[in-house]
Amino acid sequence: MSPATLLVLLAVATGAWSAAAVRLHRGHDYERVFDRQEADRVEALPGQPSEVGFRQFAGYVTANESHGRALFYWFFEATHDVQNKPLVLWFNGGPGCSSVGYGALEELGPFLVQKGKPEISLNPYSWNKEANLLFVESPAGVGFSYTNTTKDLSQFGDELTATDAHGFLVNWFKRFPQFRGHDFYITGESYAGHYVPQLATKILEGNKKAHHKKDRINLKGIMIGNAAIDASSDDRGLADYAWDHAIISDELYGSIKKECTFPEDGPESGPCNQAWNEFFGSMRNIDIYSLYTPACTDTLTNASRSNSWKLAGTPLTRIHHGRPYNTYDPCADYHVVDYLNRGDVQAALHANVTGIPYAWTPCSDALTDWTDSASSTLPAIKGLVDAGLRVWVFSGDTDDRVPVTSTRYALRKLGLATVKEWREWFTSDQVGGYTVVYDGLTLVTIRGAGHMVPMIKPVQASQVFAHFLDGNELPATPVDATAA
Repeated sequence: MSPATLLVLLAVATGAWSAAAVRLHRGHDYERVFDRQEADRVEALPGQPSEVGFRQFAGYVTANESHGRALFYWFFEATHDVQNKPLVLWFNGGPGCSSVGYGALEELGPFLVQKGKPEISLNPYSWNKEANLLFVESPAGVGFSYTNTTKDLSQFGDELTATDAHGFLVNWFKRFPQFRGHDFYITGESYAGHYVPQLATKILEGNKKAHHKKDRINLKGIMIGNAAIDASSDDRGLADYAWDHAIISDELYGSIKKECTFPEDGPESGPCNQAWNEFFGSMRNIDIYSLYTPACTDTLTNASRSNSWKLAGTPLTRIHHGRPYNTYDPCADYHVVDYLNRGDVQAALHANVTGIPYAWTPCSDALTDWTDSASSTLPAIKGLVDAGLRVWVFSGDTDDRVPVTSTRYALRKLGLATVKEWREWFTSDQVGGYTVVYDGLTLVTIRGAGHMVPMIKPVQASQVFAHFLDGNELPATPVDATAA
């Protein structure tokens, strides 16, 4: 059977390509696309359940040809109705942390790494039940993504990361053209408060320059969670939230308020930075990303293993080093490290094909500098609102790294009119959180969730995600959990 015939059967089986598209691309290009997709097809992962009910692909897509920068992606088709489900791209933060390690394997992807077992299990609350789900390790130097130009690793910042992400996306659609017409959304958490609106802005700019409709990306909206979007608001809320939740002393709080000016742009004073060092030092024995769940301690993990990538850093750096929570193993990061550094896993994922000279880590030590970081992405977010995109911001309310207090301070600066007042929303018969609808933007809190919302509150997170995609408000009244 020829590749073209196989592809026609595949298109019929999945419904991903119309009959007209099959006729249009039946020649050489069609076969080339089919072969390239099949080369990235992940047949099965070590320790994976035998029947998963969806297809998955992984591999590299060029972001910058002249420098040899390639980004690693992992793509999961939806569990059903693939041809009609939207396409959703997810980013984790950092800057420099892996969307594959965190988002895909600890939070919202179809698989979860198991504690004490060389296996992965199906995530019953995976977001690919609602959408075709794409994860990418960005920028080059993060996870399995790489560059052939070493000096690149010291030159990444917001602008270059957004440019490469856009280049990756353009080329990814060339590899998977059947998804080009799908409704497309960009989502993420933490420093993705930079990645997501900046990439969305690049897409809108690219769409304006496109000569043909087929060259445009069908961007419909963005959703960001516990997101760093305004440095002044982030830092002010960081201190206020910690004091209000009895984490820091009156004296330390007073010192921060006295010495720090929370400028819109520019550095703080030496005494302010000293107070921040004391602030982070005071939280060394708890999880700043989830205040009321166990931290990963030496008792829970092998103390001889390196934990250099766990350091929280300063108020403006290393925003995303989250821990798993609650019924999850607080040290799950270590199990993901073990799994993704296995040769058989990398072979199955078509990863590390160039022999990267360092091990896979959740957050990259290969990036030696971050050259530019916008003090605020509020202007970009406002531009997306003005462009008519769907914009949702969600916040787990037990996170003290980018707390809900910071998010509310930041969104207040947008000056958007309130369309629907603050109210509670429900998961079954319980309050899931609170929501307020502004003119062009929806804020949702998730009650009891930390920085990595889908990990500790997977039911509520998947509920928020589904309502975001549908453009529907979250339920305002409880549903009797015992009702038939």
